[in-house]
Amino acid sequence: MMEKTHVCELADTYLRLGGHRRVVIDDNETSVRSWEEEPPEAESFWQKEVETLPPATRREVQLMLRTINRL
Repeated sequence: MMEKTHVCELADTYLRLGGHRRVVIDDNETSVRSWEEEPPEAESFWQKEVETLPPATRREVQLMLRTINRL
């Protein structure tokens, strides 16, 4: 069985805590959007564990979230 990467574990934990953010991909640039208030645990986790990452790693976490883009 394959081990999860740290990036995958961060995204999974955030979602398990009830996080609602989704990634937007536009011209290969990413950003996140949320239309619902998140549980405090998910918001705190995102701020402490994801927002503090280097930009390239933060982008990898964002790409593990569901997207609002149509493929």
